[in-house]
Amino acid sequence: MPPATDPPHHRVAVVGSGFGGLAAAVRLREAGFDDLVILEKADDVGGTWRENTYPGVACDVPSHVYSLSFAPNPGWTRTYSEGGEIWAYLRDVARRHGLYERIRFGCELLEAAWDEDARRWRLATSQEPLTADVVVSATGPLHEPAIPDLPGLDTFAGAAFHSARWDHDHDLRGRRVAVVGTGASAVQFVPRIQPQVARLMVFQRTAPWILPRTDRPLRPWEHRLYRAVPGAQRAMRAAIFWARELLVLPFLHPRLAAGPERIARRHLERQVRDPQLRRALSPTHRIGCKRILLSNEYYPALTRDNAEVVTDAIREVREHAIVTADGREHEVDTIVFGTGFHVTDMPIGERVRGRGGRRLADVWQGSPQAHLGTIVHGFPNLFLLLGPNTGLGHNSVVFMMEAQVGLVVAALRHLRDTGAAALEPRAEAQAAFVAEMDARSRGTVWTSGGCRSWYLDATGRNSTLWPGSSSAFARRLARLRPQELLLTPPPIAAPAPAPEPALA
Repeated sequence: MPPATDPPHHRVAVVGSGFGGLAAAVRLREAGFDDLVILEKADDVGGTWRENTYPGVACDVPSHVYSLSFAPNPGWTRTYSEGGEIWAYLRDVARRHGLYERIRFGCELLEAAWDEDARRWRLATSQEPLTADVVVSATGPLHEPAIPDLPGLDTFAGAAFHSARWDHDHDLRGRRVAVVGTGASAVQFVPRIQPQVARLMVFQRTAPWILPRTDRPLRPWEHRLYRAVPGAQRAMRAAIFWARELLVLPFLHPRLAAGPERIARRHLERQVRDPQLRRALSPTHRIGCKRILLSNEYYPALTRDNAEVVTDAIREVREHAIVTADGREHEVDTIVFGTGFHVTDMPIGERVRGRGGRRLADVWQGSPQAHLGTIVHGFPNLFLLLGPNTGLGHNSVVFMMEAQVGLVVAALRHLRDTGAAALEPRAEAQAAFVAEMDARSRGTVWTSGGCRSWYLDATGRNSTLWPGSSSAFARRLARLRPQELLLTPPPIAAPAPAPEPALA
């Protein structure tokens, strides 16, 4: 039998190749940490923007800020980019920074287990096993589709799919289509499919707040200016960023929400003349309690003769119909779920085992917690990009990810300078940070706005959003605080075997 060989080892393993994974790889290599591998289960980079290909997919954050600071794109075609363009941008970033040769495509992380004796992570993948000193999880929160457990769904005879797994081979023309959910994806794809279908039924649990979408094509002279004077694009990015920073105020202080609510109500009144439909589409919670949506097309699509908004709860699904709580049977042959993603029950939590073999999901018990939204006690050298309390409702999460990547780089430098093998937050530091997040979330629109949103976890905590400005988050992560960290020394080398005594 041939001798066993150790699996390939890397200093850093990055899981995922969306915005976060690419940013981490670029910044780590710039800092001299070149021994890294990127594990990507798909066949190309892109994350959310590779996965979501539904009709009308686009970003609701302006292009200039929804991009990496070190990779400006003077060629954005619109002020709000469409999904395909963002995906092309990420592929270009990967090419220009030589990342494709660092990526293992078709390589899904099945489990990451901390080896205390060796002071490294042992990674089981869909390909060969690996080991790494450091794991950076960049799997993203808007990744695993959430489909409601509707009674009888398995008996449905027609096509049923989630917006993030759009079935492009299924022709919607002439179909009776049920859309379940009225979140950000549905608001984008409903106007695109409404003209094609024979009948469109939108099953709405909670009416969302919708603001006008101030989107326009970027003009040729703007492209020429940004290419000739890169500082002009940086200035535009900064102006948009700081203007959006002000939008956090109504979230933190709900009494300031009256202004945005007036704008949204006028938008609804202008686009929906029918009083009964307008009442059905009028939100009953404070703006920002759930995700604020942007659209100029959604309301008009619902006023068409072939469209209907159903506000009664779904009781069951039958072979050719959806039955609502009022007993009405709605005949459909296609169901499209616009029901969001697993956010507070992050799938990565089921795949990571820290000290003592404890799973991250078991430690969290339905309520994700991390120090600075990035590192977790009991899980050495694990970094979560867009981890707990790092989401935003007002600005670009790309900015948040870049701040976290800065913390990752600082942590690896600290390990190098101290000679330690691993670091993690002290339990008391993490507990203090989580308590601060809870205290700062009280009284905000997310916890007192009169709705139940995906921002809140199974325990009712806001474990998703950062309760403050994104610039405050960046300042918080700008300096590594050694007093908040627990360092693990390198493993003790086994003594060399004693030499054999010489023969007389």
